[in-house]
Amino acid sequence: MENLLIGIDLGGTTIKLAFITQEGEIITKWEIPTDKSGDKIIPDISDAIEAKMNELQLKKEQFVGVGMGAPGPVNFEEGVFYKATNLGMKEMFPLKAELEKIIGLPAAVDNDANVAAIGEMWKGAGEGAKDLICVTLGTGVGGGIISNGEVVRGVNGAGGEIGHITSIPEGGTLCGCGKTGCIETIASATGIARLAKEAIQTKNESSLIREQFERTGEITSKDVFEAAAKGDKLAKNIIDHVTYHLGLALSHIANGLNPEKIVVGGGVSKAGEHLLLPLKKQFKRFAFSRVADGAEITIATLGNDAGVIGAAYLAKTKLS
Repeated sequence: MENLLIGIDLGGTTIKLAFITQEGEIITKWEIPTDKSGDKIIPDISDAIEAKMNELQLKKEQFVGVGMGAPGPVNFEEGVFYKATNLGMKEMFPLKAELEKIIGLPAAVDNDANVAAIGEMWKGAGEGAKDLICVTLGTGVGGGIISNGEVVRGVNGAGGEIGHITSIPEGGTLCGCGKTGCIETIASATGIARLAKEAIQTKNESSLIREQFERTGEITSKDVFEAAAKGDKLAKNIIDHVTYHLGLALSHIANGLNPEKIVVGGGVSKAGEHLLLPLKKQFKRFAFSRVADGAEITIATLGNDAGVIGAAYLAKTKLS
């Protein structure tokens, strides 16, 4: 095996790694815990890669390079990771340079949501599309925008921040970014759970999610979708509210990009058609008709592999 790629998905809890072929096939994948002391992260990655190479009897000369997705703004050209303090790194961390120095292979780095979008474009639900939007509905809302096969990164690496589109201009909930009313406060798993708790507290109607909350003291986005699938009116109203705002936000991006595909991933996307059907309805309502006709909205297919596959594609296209 020659010209292999290394894909790395740097997360706050775990670091996912994979050896991948030029065709996008995963040879092996594994993960290690993230040491948030910062200075140990890159050495830990290097040690893990070296150990796996030895295990599989592979040599460094068989690899083209390393691609990595990092959770925050990244200056792609310079390979600098901004606001990495939650990982114990300094404010402007030279991620690309450190990877190359310690691992000893050429490296390319990008924002993790961008990298996941690249993965879905290369080998996932967006395969074959050169113009696509990828939105990830998890604890927060992430996103990546790809135009003519290239990620839209913007002037300082903050392109594609779909989660921070303002959806409620006045009186919205405070977002982790410091603004209020972001789509992340509504369409994330956290946002949906918050909306459910607020509905339980302000509405008097009987509901499966009310029973769930009274029984356990907790409610999740999964509970809301499961209740809606059983015909629960309160749960369905919450999903209608969520998809109204998400469909509106995606229509604005789509009107500027005219994408072939809109790929929805993250834990919330596991709701499948219970999410897609109302989302498609709202998107079609708000998007310019020709844009809506050209865009297929679909569920992401790569799951947790999107990051390492997209990172490998970075190495394949930017280093070879």
